[in-house]
Amino acid sequence: MDCPNKEQNLAKCNCTYPCDKKGLCCECIAYHKKLGELPACYFTPEQERTYDRTVEYYMRCNSR
Repeated sequence: MDCPNKEQNLAKCNCTYPCDKKGLCCECIAYHKKLGELPACYFTPEQERTYDRTVEYYMRCNSR
């Protein structure tokens, strides 16, 4: 899929996992939604490196 915003998206993307959806935010979001997860951009760099994309992990990290 061609995305006119791919280069801009890549500049902001904090995901360290190598995949074919990097920079294609609409595909990334749809992929993680299908799995009941959140994409890397919801997490801090430290949280992202755990590769735990679950909503439960996000809630634990952000409940204060």
